[in-house]
Amino acid sequence: MKEMLSVILGGGAGTRLYPLTATRSKPAVPIAGKYRLVDIPISNCLNSGISRIFVLTMYNSASLNRHIKNTYQFSTFSNAFVDILAAEQTPDNFTWFMGTADAVRQGLRHIAPFPSDYVLILSGDQLYQLDFVAMLEEHKQRGADITIATIPVSAKEASEFGILKTNDGYITSFVEKPKSGLEDWISDTGEEMKAKGKEYLASMGIYIFNRQMLFDMLLNEKKEATDFGKEIIPQSIEKYKVASYQYEGYWEDIGNIHAFFEANLALTEDLPAFNLFDNQRAIYTRARMLPPAKVSGTRLDKAIISEGSIINASHIERSIVGIRSRIGHETTLINTYLMGNDYFETLDDIQNDKDNGIPPLGVGARCNIQNAIIDKDCRIGNDVKITGGSHLQDGDHALFTIKDGIIVVKKGAVLPDGFTIG
Repeated sequence: MKEMLSVILGGGAGTRLYPLTATRSKPAVPIAGKYRLVDIPISNCLNSGISRIFVLTMYNSASLNRHIKNTYQFSTFSNAFVDILAAEQTPDNFTWFMGTADAVRQGLRHIAPFPSDYVLILSGDQLYQLDFVAMLEEHKQRGADITIATIPVSAKEASEFGILKTNDGYITSFVEKPKSGLEDWISDTGEEMKAKGKEYLASMGIYIFNRQMLFDMLLNEKKEATDFGKEIIPQSIEKYKVASYQYEGYWEDIGNIHAFFEANLALTEDLPAFNLFDNQRAIYTRARMLPPAKVSGTRLDKAIISEGSIINASHIERSIVGIRSRIGHETTLINTYLMGNDYFETLDDIQNDKDNGIPPLGVGARCNIQNAIIDKDCRIGNDVKITGGSHLQDGDHALFTIKDGIIVVKKGAVLPDGFTIG
């Protein structure tokens, strides 16, 4: 689709996803055992025929740069690309990105040479499958200047989003995260959505802008505005045609640990709301030359097992096992996301670990892990017990963090034999 190019916002410091963002940006956080968050918006673009994509980043972008470089390579005879636009200081601008609108503004000098009629702006930390072709067609049919993808939500959820009202498909008012007066913001979301108690329209943070208007707005009309949700969108409603594109499929903003944890474990259901097995909406990621997983004597129930894994556990339930994972005998994983490892250890490496008194990469024997996220390249010894739950207080420790009862073992952490959390 040559008439539209895409800009993916890498987000800020990602403090709500800490410690997963301690050494990587939000879009680089691993999901579903083998993907990165950034693969979701990029795959939605590619499945919609949008093959010119910019990713704007500022924090901890090294692993993201590496992932994109190793993953999204196109034919020499193609105009397709996925390019990183990192925050940069220039002679006429000495600041880093000050917000979503400011990030796009600073990227315009790199976007300008690539012709298009429309610019699609996306977030890098959401899980969804959306057809941008259909969204663009409705944008054109309505003669809109801006189209915002919206999703029906309940009253309980409404205070976490930008909520809007519409008239005949056009947005007439907008409020960011309302804490009171919700009854004034009820919308006609359709009979099916109303029956589910979803009577409010929330912005998904997905926008289509007419290109020239976007450039004029960011460089001239609103050159001091820094954020789309708080400034650009509310201030545009009276002057421009701002349309709503209502989406009723699965969408999850996974900007915090609890949402991230639940969204991942939900993928283990028999018929998950987010379908990784859709032929028409494939999720693309780095092609690794890994062997298939090997499982011995393990009872698996609602488990996703990624390639390159060697598993001798006794029981894995409602859990995701990431690439190159190693799990020892008589170990149990329940409600756990084990992210896996970046490399294999050889037999000599494992013997060297033993000689030096440290566990090998992976999870040892006779461990019991529940309600936890184990980040990449952790070394968990034998007889380790990790039990997350509501009985735990939030806190940050040297080897792990607890948030909302979920224990997050930090990347590269070493837990010795018999270590206990919870």
